[in-house]
Amino acid sequence: MVQKAKILLVDDRPENLLALEAILSALDQTLVRASSGEEALKALLTDDFAVILLDVQMPGMDGFETAAHIKRRERTRDIPIIFLTAINHGPHHTFRGYAAGAVDYISKPFDPWVLRAKVSVFVELYMKNCQLREQAALLRLQLEQGGHSGADGGKEPVGLIAELSARLAAVEEQAEALSKQLDDSADAAAVATAAHLERKLTGLRRALDALEPGADPGTSATPPQE
Repeated sequence: MVQKAKILLVDDRPENLLALEAILSALDQTLVRASSGEEALKALLTDDFAVILLDVQMPGMDGFETAAHIKRRERTRDIPIIFLTAINHGPHHTFRGYAAGAVDYISKPFDPWVLRAKVSVFVELYMKNCQLREQAALLRLQLEQGGHSGADGGKEPVGLIAELSARLAAVEEQAEALSKQLDDSADAAAVATAAHLERKLTGLRRALDALEPGADPGTSATPPQE
């Protein structure tokens, strides 16, 4: 069973949270509510999220301050943040949002289709990265087993290498399709994230190829680091 991604919705107004849930329910992912910046930071301590939708205008800790805390934490600094605001204060206000670490900045009232499409891209990228981490973990296990079997004069477990290769090929195919989908997108952050994913996949493929029978012994078999 494929695990669902979690999306964090941060807004001090219950009616806004309800509207966001209605818009994003079609994505069939896990939607988590937070009614303040403090509540959002607490949720981020225990759960991993694919993307954060963060209201700018909140009493107490506003969206900018909340984003600053998120970006200072090693665990959460790479989570994409989409700022939502009902007030347009001009270029300076928008620049402050991007400077705080936002990947996008949307003014209310927003187009539900546009918001859903933007969020779905980051959910896809998150799921691909989760798959990549699983493949990397299997590869590291294979490298360890291969090292032990080599020391004992045993045979290389070729079957597991073939299984890993097949799984990696499926992820590579999905990542390629996603990159083509983003070719005409103006969202530079999503394109950059997809490119980073492809680089990690390339490193993982090279490491796996080095384990194949007949591979050049001088080829590095070090898996990509997270």
